[in-house]
Amino acid sequence: MDQLQADSSLEARSEKAHERADAARNRARILSAAQDLVSSRGVDSLTMNEVARVAGVGVGTVYRRFGDHGGLVEAMMNQREHQLQRAITAGPPPLGPGADPVERIRAFLHSYADVLEEYGSLMAPAEAMMPSPRRYRSGPYAVHHRHLRDLIAQARPEADATYLADALLAPLAAGLYTHQRHHDQMSRDRIKAGLNNLISGLQR
Repeated sequence: MDQLQADSSLEARSEKAHERADAARNRARILSAAQDLVSSRGVDSLTMNEVARVAGVGVGTVYRRFGDHGGLVEAMMNQREHQLQRAITAGPPPLGPGADPVERIRAFLHSYADVLEEYGSLMAPAEAMMPSPRRYRSGPYAVHHRHLRDLIAQARPEADATYLADALLAPLAAGLYTHQRHHDQMSRDRIKAGLNNLISGLQR
C-alpha cells in the first residue's frame, strides 16, 4: 500500500469513528430527552416530534436511531432496566449488596414500583403482547426472579423461594399496577404498603 492509499484508509476510518461517536451522542441525547419528557409531562407527551424538539435534533434522526415509537420505548425500557440491575449488583444498600435480605427485597419491590409509576403505561401494552413462557423465563423477569429467589433463600432457607419470588413479582405486572393506579385509584404509597405486608411473612 502506497502512502496515498494509507492516508485515504486512515481518513476513512477516522470519518467512520466520528460518525459512530455522533450517533452515540445523538442516541444518548434522545433517550435523555425522552426520559425527561415522561418524568415531567407523562407518557402522553412521548411523541417522536416532541422528543426530537427537546433533544435538539431533527425528527429524522430520531427515526434513524430507533425506527419508530415502539423502538424508542424499548430502548428507554432497556436503559432503565440496566440502571436498576446496576443498582442491584453494585449500588448502595439496601437496594445494593450489604443490607439484610428482607430489606433488600423491600427496596427492590419499591424501586420497581417507582419504575412502573413512571413507565407502567408504556410497559403494559408490550407486556400484554409477550407470550407467557418468554415473559416469565427470559429477559428482565428472569433477572428479577433470580434476585428475589436468592434473597428469599437467605432470609428463609426452609421456604419455597422459587414460588415466593413469582408471588412477589405478580403484583408488579405493569397491567395490574396501572389498573390499580388509574382504575382503582390506589396511591403508590398504598401499593407499597401492600407489598410490605406481603414481605412481612419473610421476617423471622
